[in-house]
Amino acid sequence: MSSYYSPTIERLIENFEKLPSIGHKTATRLAFHMLNLNEEGINEFINSIVEAKKNLKYCSKCFNITDTDPCPICNSPKRDQSTICVVEDVKDVVAMEKTHEFKGVYHVLHGSISPMNGIGPEDIKIKELLERIKNVDVKEIIIATNPRVEGEATAIYLSKLIKPIGIKVTRIAHGIPVGGDLEYTDEVTLSKALEGRREL
Repeated sequence: MSSYYSPTIERLIENFEKLPSIGHKTATRLAFHMLNLNEEGINEFINSIVEAKKNLKYCSKCFNITDTDPCPICNSPKRDQSTICVVEDVKDVVAMEKTHEFKGVYHVLHGSISPMNGIGPEDIKIKELLERIKNVDVKEIIIATNPRVEGEATAIYLSKLIKPIGIKVTRIAHGIPVGGDLEYTDEVTLSKALEGRREL
């Protein structure tokens, strides 16, 4: 397919297309947005990427991305160190924090068990979680992996490893979103809502 743009612009568009969830149209818009920035704007953008790559690291306790080690959550005296919420991704920590409900600490797995994609328990931060449990007095592990096949498999695997140690293992409930209608809710979500029901 012949290109309407110069090779230099095409290369810029192609690089934007490498970003997750960015299609050709969005990549083109981003490329032209960058071209329309003045030199100061371009330099600020480039420097922010360079600084992020240089300064950000994984927290040695929870494996969240942070500027400082340990991260502010792990380092906070206000957080309950005996309750660990296990999530798949850094973005899940942000989602949980937005609720302002959880007062414990986190452990980021950086993925989920997925044999189809060649990802086993040794490829995510499970060993590190088990080491952490040995060194801290943990009362509860809340498993907040995503409600997909991989997330469920990871949750079951973790439960089988941790329960014999004598630590309480819980799973976040999955169900019908607030404002949702039962008639439009799929069977898996409805069954999860039934499983996660609580007494009123």
